[in-house]
Amino acid sequence: METISRIINDNNFVRVRGIGPRNLFLKLEAFNAAGSIKIKTALGMLDALEGSGRLAPDSVLIESSSGSLGVALSIICAERGYRFTCVVDANTSPSNIKQMKLLGADVVMITQRDQNGGYLGSRIAYIQQRLASDSRYVWLNQYANPENPLAHARTTARSILNAFDQVDYLVVGAGTTGTLMGCQQYFSQHSPHTRIIAVDSVGSVTFGYAPGPRHVPGLGTSRRPEIFNPQGLHRLEMVPEIDTIAMCRHLARSNGILAGGSTGTVLAAVYRMSEYFPAGATVVAISPDLGERYMDTIYDDDWVVDRFGRIPPALIPKEELVSPVDTSAAK
Repeated sequence: METISRIINDNNFVRVRGIGPRNLFLKLEAFNAAGSIKIKTALGMLDALEGSGRLAPDSVLIESSSGSLGVALSIICAERGYRFTCVVDANTSPSNIKQMKLLGADVVMITQRDQNGGYLGSRIAYIQQRLASDSRYVWLNQYANPENPLAHARTTARSILNAFDQVDYLVVGAGTTGTLMGCQQYFSQHSPHTRIIAVDSVGSVTFGYAPGPRHVPGLGTSRRPEIFNPQGLHRLEMVPEIDTIAMCRHLARSNGILAGGSTGTVLAAVYRMSEYFPAGATVVAISPDLGERYMDTIYDDDWVVDRFGRIPPALIPKEELVSPVDTSAAK
């Protein structure tokens, strides 16, 4: 019998209609324990930490998270008996915060923005203060921990290549870039012809663009992760968050898939690139989680109007799309 955190369903793919190329498949990660792709990251980092011998009986694990990793770590810490503190910010889904608390985690909310207008720098600064003041704290550090991408090379990337005779394009969102880097590492060795397309949110600084306000958790950073390396990525698409919200709502009504914001961002990029993909190409996109945790945010009209001033219209016809940013190869 397995513990709850070991339940990984890595073979759920669905064909998406009417958004991109004919052979567009979405890898659904929501059917893992913790409801997201982040259980793999959490297991990889915590298993390695246990193996290193760094944990003492009074250790307190601490991590910065926009939500999903915090839920995943809360589950593992509950089943293994570790104390866990998750540092979140004002963009974190209330549902994720409630889940973490119910699982026994201490949740610290950061409300002060960093110098790039986001919260990540402030969350990390708080963690560094706790580490300096109390030796019991142990930081998992998903932004610099090589176990983050390694977990996805072992699982996510391998399962995609096993599911298809050929993958021509793989479209991956960039948050901590753990999934992106893990896929790049694996495909460069086992399927070098596959072109990896990175997707990020407008306002994120990961790829060297100017910082800006962001409200949708999951993708984008206000501080470049140490594990990130753009070498080998084929293309970058930067997506405005209003397009993310429009795609999430369209996907629900057109395909019956209620997706999280990261999924909406990735598919908005695919939609913008529809004419770019050759006929017959197999395109796989990764969906980190589903939308139940975002009922009070991206699917709530009042929340959207308060932050964006309007409800997004139906998807703009592709022939009328004008990209608001440079979408050339990653810097």
